[in-house]
Amino acid sequence: MARGRTADYGYVFVGLFGTVVANFSLVIGVVKARKEYGIEYPTLYANESHIDGKKCKDKSDVEKYNCAQRAHQNTVENLSTVQVLGAVNGLLFPRFSAACLAIYAIGRIVYGYGYSSGGPKGRMAGGILSHLGDFPLFICTAYSGAKLLGFA
Repeated sequence: MARGRTADYGYVFVGLFGTVVANFSLVIGVVKARKEYGIEYPTLYANESHIDGKKCKDKSDVEKYNCAQRAHQNTVENLSTVQVLGAVNGLLFPRFSAACLAIYAIGRIVYGYGYSSGGPKGRMAGGILSHLGDFPLFICTAYSGAKLLGFA
């Protein structure tokens, strides 16, 4: 097999797969919360009208469900951008891009767990970890453009 960037691009695929696994873990969290609190489709976010005294007993149950849903929704809002930047930057820097994608994926799992179990404040550690993966990809995109244009 060829050596160098082409052969190393397989790492980018592994990193991209990690982001899919992270998203899937958040989907599972929402599915479990829907079942636990009795929030049926197509409801995206619960409100006080969902309190039924059985599964969804009070406002704290509404918040717990919404935190699981928000952790997933926030990830979906950014996932395609991170995946595209990882794939594109991986053409020049495959190992770096793969590492960033892996850090991002792990961060999203930590983010989802923290948000679901600790509320909005519980999301902070995973948010920071996620940004240690996505911000470098943002910066690398500018650098890659400059490099390809001969400025770097």
